[in-house]
Amino acid sequence: VQLQASGGGLVQAGGSLRLSCAASGSIFSISATGWYRQAPGKERELVAVITSGGSTNYADSVKGRFTISRDNAKSTLYLQMNSLKPEDTAVYYCNLRHWTNKGWDRYANDYWGQGTLVTVSS
Repeated sequence: VQLQASGGGLVQAGGSLRLSCAASGSIFSISATGWYRQAPGKERELVAVITSGGSTNYADSVKGRFTISRDNAKSTLYLQMNSLKPEDTAVYYCNLRHWTNKGWDRYANDYWGQGTLVTVSS
């Protein structure tokens, strides 16, 4: 599985951006997917996730401003970001998590995109 993220860029505070993440392979539709971000000097943090069934969850800092969605037919994940703030500045990474069973055990296999930089100016 390979993930290709795109859509980052420079935007003024209050503006919008839409990130995309195209996945190769055949497991996209049965995998959970999400967006993470890492700001300079900080640890990577969860932004939003969407399960294969369409359930979503957001970090408190982005609730009401960001919307995660996916198109299984296109194997593509999206993140619509509105009302952007300077503190949203970070490299954004897309993630795909596919669970596999081996006997009685269950394993998470994580795949990551290369990251796309979002810079929000004040």
